[in-house]
Parts: sequence; C-alpha cells; structure tokens
Amino acid sequence: MVLLCGRSVWAQGLVDELKVFEPYLGTWQADFPVEQGKPVMQDVSRWEKALNGTAVRTLHSINAGMYGGESLIFWDKTKQQVAFYYFTTAGFYTKGTITISDDGSFVAYEDVAGNQDGISKVKSTSRFVDGKMRVATQYLKYGTWTKPQTREYEPSNKTVKFH
Repeated sequence: MVLLCGRSVWAQGLVDELKVFEPYLGTWQADFPVEQGKPVMQDVSRWEKALNGTAVRTLHSINAGMYGGESLIFWDKTKQQVAFYYFTTAGFYTKGTITISDDGSFVAYEDVAGNQDGISKVKSTSRFVDGKMRVATQYLKYGTWTKPQTREYEPSNKTVKFH
C-alpha cells in the first residue's frame, strides 16, 4: 500500500469509491442490432485503471474509428460522488455523475455539450452479469427521451481504433 496525499491506494487496485468498476476493466465488444441491409455496427471498449487507481479511463470506437470517445471516471471529493467527462471524435463532450446501486449496477447521467443531433442529455444503466456487461441507454433528443437501446458487451481481444 502507498500513501498519497493522506489517502491509501493499493498499487494494483482502484480506490474504494471506484471498486464497483473493477469487473469492467479489460476490453469488450458489442455488436449492435441493425436492420437487414444496413452496415454492421460494432463497439469495442477498453476500461483501464488510471492515475494510480484514482480514476478509470475508458476508450471506445465504433466500426474501427468511424466514431469514438474517451472518458475519465473519478471520485469528486467536493460533491462526494462519482463523476466523469467524456470526449468524442465528433467534437462534442459530456460531463456527468454516476449513481451506484447496492447490487453493483450503476446509472450514468450526462449533460451533453455541442451535439449536432439535438441530444442534450443521456442516461445509461450498466450491469455486470455472468461475465458480460449489459448497458441500456436513453437520449434526450429535441426534448423527448428515446426508448432505451440495450447492448451486451462480451470480453474481446480487439483493439480500440481511431482514424
């Protein structure tokens, strides 16, 4: 154990406030359901420990770089909650908070800045079940919430790619 700024950090783990994310560390992929005749959509996502375990970094790319993003999830000491920033290749970003449930699932609430498609908020619920990551996402688009889109991510050997 190492003592940093009066706080103990296990060299190989995440700080206590982020331990819920440990099962997510690694690389994942999800194949989105698409209409017949439409191009395949695949998301590859990598979750990793960052900043000596005081943050979780995620990277993801859809269709090997057609779209992607990067986020840092961290414990906001001032607000006493898990927070994050997400930056995209499409030129917009989000900031948000995460509420963790007793069962280990979590809900992310995002405020979107600069999206060209009318999306101003995002809500996603994530669960780690049977070695898979299940994510249901809704978008507030032009003032109306979309139906949840559910994706199941499985462990992957693929690489997150950006053009």
